[in-house]
Amino acid sequence: MPILNLLLSSAPDARQSAAIAATLSALTAQLLHKAPELTSVAISHADAAHWFVGGPSLQAQGKTSFFLDILISDETNTAAEKAAYIAAVFAAMQECLGELHDVSYIHVHDARQAAWGYAGLTQQFRAMRKALLQP
Repeated sequence: MPILNLLLSSAPDARQSAAIAATLSALTAQLLHKAPELTSVAISHADAAHWFVGGPSLQAQGKTSFFLDILISDETNTAAEKAAYIAAVFAAMQECLGELHDVSYIHVHDARQAAWGYAGLTQQFRAMRKALLQP
């Protein structure tokens, strides 16, 4: 936890993906206080000729864009932390991707802890187990 799904309007590039994944993981740890060893980043790509903003394609506009959807447990971050994260991610993506369209989205998805998890256990179960085991 968390999982980050990133869609880029660029061609696949393994080096770029690795750099972006490292940057997003670092920002997620620093600003949202998430454990790096439990952070997953999945990156996919859409051709800029098939991504449209305000009518014309990104290719026609000479811009790039992205959509980041990050799933975190509800009530584990403040509104201020999420706002700082969104601002920092946008700035970092601008550095990585160049001429970035302002209409590039970041969705911090607060999921109910009972509704998601990993390794077959919900986040709610993990939180309750942690609370019960703390002295």
